[in-house]
Formats: sequence, C-alpha cells, structure tokens
Amino acid sequence: MTKRIVLGVQVTDRVKEIPEVQKVLTEYGCNIRTRLGLHEVSKKICSATGLLILDTFGDEADILMMEKKLKKVKGLIVRKMVFEA
Repeated sequence: MTKRIVLGVQVTDRVKEIPEVQKVLTEYGCNIRTRLGLHEVSKKICSATGLLILDTFGDEADILMMEKKLKKVKGLIVRKMVFEA
C-alpha cells in the first residue's frame, strides 16, 4: 500500500514568516514533489496572507519531521491530507 501525503500551509504574514518557512522547505527540498504558492494579488494589493500546497515524496519519517518543523513556525497553520492506494 502506498501513501501520498499533501501538506497545506496557511501563512498569515508572508513578509515576516517566509524566511523561516523557506529555510524548512530548503532543508526538505528532496521531499517536495510539487510546491504551489497562492496569495491574493492585484494592481492595488499584494496580500500578506498566503497558502502553500506541498505534494510530498520520500520517507514518511522525513515528511513528518518537515511537518513538525513547519508547525513550530509562529503564524503558520499546517494541515495534512493522506491518500492511501
């Protein structure tokens, strides 16, 4: 049985929190298959909040450690989806 883990990360203050988030994502770069970043942007606004979707790959222990480190960053909300086939 294979397991696919997708992490959703809500960032409440991109300017303040992204350096620490980027440090964790770089450390676990080989465990991220796909990374999608979303935030509101227009001619008048560039939102301070954002959402990251991380489709993970590799050893589950490494993925769970990445999740744990992301949860330690103040201002983040981390959720996990697990798909088993």
